Amino acid sequence: MPPVTTARLVQERGPKSMIEGYPHGCQTNYTINMSNFIDIYNMAKPLTPALDAEQFDFSLNGGVMLRGYRGEVSEGTPLVLLHSINAVPSAMEMRPLFEHYRDKRPVWVPDLPGFGLSDRPDVAYSPSLYARWLAEWLDSLDQPADVVALSLTGEFMARAILEQGIKVRSLSLISPTGVGVRTPPTTPNGSRIDRVLSSRWVGKPLFSLLTTKPSIRWFLGQAFVGTTPEYLVRYALETASQPGAHHAPLKFLTFGLFTEQAITRLYSRLKLPCLVLYDRDPNIGFERLSELTEVHSHWAAKQLSPSLGLPHWELPAETIEALEDFWKPPGQCAMRSGGVADHGACRESA
Repeated sequence: MPPVTTARLVQERGPKSMIEGYPHGCQTNYTINMSNFIDIYNMAKPLTPALDAEQFDFSLNGGVMLRGYRGEVSEGTPLVLLHSINAVPSAMEMRPLFEHYRDKRPVWVPDLPGFGLSDRPDVAYSPSLYARWLAEWLDSLDQPADVVALSLTGEFMARAILEQGIKVRSLSLISPTGVGVRTPPTTPNGSRIDRVLSSRWVGKPLFSLLTTKPSIRWFLGQAFVGTTPEYLVRYALETASQPGAHHAPLKFLTFGLFTEQAITRLYSRLKLPCLVLYDRDPNIGFERLSELTEVHSHWAAKQLSPSLGLPHWELPAETIEALEDFWKPPGQCAMRSGGVADHGACRESA
């Protein structure tokens, strides 16, 4: 759920607009000093696990450690659940699906680098980097997985398939980005807004403002028709206070993690069975979804109403039913005629 207003404010009016009304330097210095103090404090206070489950870790190329959670079952086709990208995402976002499948099939829920239990390095985060990280880890699984990706992470998975040639059995996208008429203004590494948000005077203080309890409650509230679970708010606050928590979200705020024309550059080029679960979302649209489902027979979609971006939280039974129907063998699926097989792609450039 991109906080568009804040990013555009910095881009259009500059960092000064974020501190107008305060004595010069006072508010910024206070925020930075407090943030540094909190970072030092949390170095001795590990993040509480998002899920009550066995944890795993995997060393990516470059020494970045990816960590996450796994279920109790070891035999069968793996199910991989991928959280979204925003200011405070984590494996917690996929909790309803994990709890349902944890004792039914092998299920893996990683925290992507920059978030949750995984390392949060100060690197040049990009869609291709996340695609490479995902491909490295997925390649370590025993067999191609059914992947369920939330929001922007679906674009990363599409890149992992197209650019890295990783094989997956199927791809299900929950409230995916890149299928609406609105296109985010992507910015490359080194752009003006990127430099502004990378500044110690702007980036970290801005992240601190966006991750206060009222801000988190408001942003999460946009994704729920009903009441936002309080433990989601509490965990988001905790993960936002970890050392290095601001690095990846600041890149997200520049829109540098989005792909322009994702339908033509990514989704339409996939050759494996794909499912989209959607309804309404306050920040993204699905107006161009028919360009996939009406043109490509291996694409299917199901609207789950009423929901606002997290149907697996508010409509878990309907979400699970849609996924189960999608995964059925050939001839048994109500949403499409083709079956789910092991599909990958030759290495391509997006």
